[in-house]
Order: sequence, then structure tokens, then C-alpha cells
Amino acid sequence: MSWKFEQLSNPVLKKPILIEGLPGMGNVGKIAVDFLIDALGAKKLFEITSYQLPHCVFVNDENMVELPEIEVYYKNVGDRTLLFLAGDIQPINEQSCYEFCHAILDQFQKRKVQEIITLGGIALPKVPQNPKVFCAGNSKKLLRRYEKSRLVHMNTSSVVGPIMGVSGLLTGLAGKRNIPAVSLLAETFAHPNYVGVDGAKELLRVLCKQLSIKVDIARLDEEFKDIPQDMGIKPKHMKLKKEVVEPKDVEERQDYFG
Repeated sequence: MSWKFEQLSNPVLKKPILIEGLPGMGNVGKIAVDFLIDALGAKKLFEITSYQLPHCVFVNDENMVELPEIEVYYKNVGDRTLLFLAGDIQPINEQSCYEFCHAILDQFQKRKVQEIITLGGIALPKVPQNPKVFCAGNSKKLLRRYEKSRLVHMNTSSVVGPIMGVSGLLTGLAGKRNIPAVSLLAETFAHPNYVGVDGAKELLRVLCKQLSIKVDIARLDEEFKDIPQDMGIKPKHMKLKKEVVEPKDVEERQDYFG
């Protein structure tokens, strides 16, 4: 099997909703999901490993090497279980991305996942002052629910190209299994080292309203206050990595999402 899931706990999942936030443009999805895991005190459900992950290690602040990880956390919020798909990196190529998304869907379809939300970034040639969040999905009923929030823009097809990586593919493949899914895409700067905190905050506002999550989003500013966003310096509690697939120049990045 290409992807190994090590289960670390066995909770009762109540109408589970899966939220994906792996590294990508501006790391907006990763920042948002890592923040929610920390703020809600979510517990680890799975550790996911594979030979399809990049052949590398990362060096932490203590000069210790760490293998790349992808993990799933869980937290009961009201009468639902929120599942958070988080990690340091994405699968390395098209085939491994398909295999990974199918493996995720296999695990959570049998656990009766009710909805999937993927998070990604829309690359802009300049730093957006007030990032917008755009919405696309595989269910018109689900899209109408997000449209009613008035926090997302629905003219997505006029401003985006293909949604690359897990954020796009997981949404599309979920539709083949009749699992409702949406991709929430926040505007961010098209630079591989840019830390898209403002875009992540907008994603969090949408998630908090849609899922009745109560967290102090302002804490995100406090955690990043000493970090120049355009320098890509990582905070100690997060391992922000460059996306695996990088377009060659800024003009090409405008059509890259993930």
C-alpha cells in the first residue's frame, strides 16, 4: 500500500467534517489548520507515511532533523467531529497526489464523513491588502450555504485557473463518491517564501462562521508579530515549507493554487 495510516486513537466520530490544510501558496491553508489544531486542543488520530513523500528531512531550530509528516487530528465541536488534515508537505507528483487523495477518501468514507473543506491560496503579483476568499465545490447545495454567509466570493471561475494539488483533487474526487466538498481559496502573494497570515485569517473567519467554531483569530497576529511576512521566517510552533511544485516566475504563479 502506497500510504500507511497509523491510528493513534479510536474516538467515536459524530457527523465528521474533514478540513484539509497542507502547504501551498502562501501556506494560507496550513497556517489556518495548524492554528485551529492548537487553539481547539485537537488530538492526533492518524500519522500518515509513504515512500511517495519527498526524499528529504527538515532541520528544526535545535538543528535536529525531522522527517516530513502528514497527520489527521480530531476535535468534537458541538454535535460534530472536526477532522484536520495537516502536515509539512504535499505528495511529490500527480500519481502520488491521486493515490493520497483516494487513500484519504477510503479512510473517511467508511467513517461516514459528511463534508470536506479544502483550503488553498490564489497567487497574486502583489501583496493583497484585504484578501478575498473565493469558493468552488462539487455540490450546488453546499455552495449555496457558503454563499449565504456573505464572506466568500462566488465568481470563482472568472479569477482562477486550475486548482492544483490536494486542495483541488480531493474536492473533485470526493464528488465522484457523492461526498459534498468545497475549496476555499484566499488571495495571497505569489512568492514561495511569503507567509500569508492575512489570507489565513480570512479563511478562519469563514470556517468559524460556517462551523460555529469559537476561537480568538486575533491570536494569529500575536503569534506572527515578530515575523516579516515577506521573509518566510518560520515561527517555532509551525514548520512552514515551500510548496513542492513551484512555477518558474510570478506571472505563472498567478494561475497556481493549492
